[in-house]
Amino acid sequence: MNELDERIVHVLAEDARRSYADIGTEVGLSAPAVKRRVDRLRAEGAITGFTVRVDPAALGWQTEGFVEMYCRSNTAPGDIRRALSHYPEVASASTVTGDADAVVQVFASDMRHFERVLERIAGEPFVERTKSVLVLSPLLRRYSAGPPG
Repeated sequence: MNELDERIVHVLAEDARRSYADIGTEVGLSAPAVKRRVDRLRAEGAITGFTVRVDPAALGWQTEGFVEMYCRSNTAPGDIRRALSHYPEVASASTVTGDADAVVQVFASDMRHFERVLERIAGEPFVERTKSVLVLSPLLRRYSAGPPG
């Protein structure tokens, strides 16, 4: 991916509904040239899809928290992923460095709902313990593909 491709990806990451003509104006290409590059980036797997970002609160998910998972020593990341994929409240999960084995982002309708999800996660057979923190106010959320070119 060259610098021009990166600029196109950045524009799409900010607003994937922008037209090829609009993107072209911003990066200095014609609409057909932008389309060709986007098609190539999709074919190469650099762009994996287009999506919509929805405010979780608009869907009734008022409570957000992060759960650190501490697992038994023989737990594979795939086992964690398979278990967490069954929770609609889990927005993201990652293995991490440090004491915890994974960090899980959870959205819930309220505190009681968050507590129930936390109890279910803690009850997974490979989980030894959990530690959670609740988000008071999100300060910064970025959805871009990196710094603009």
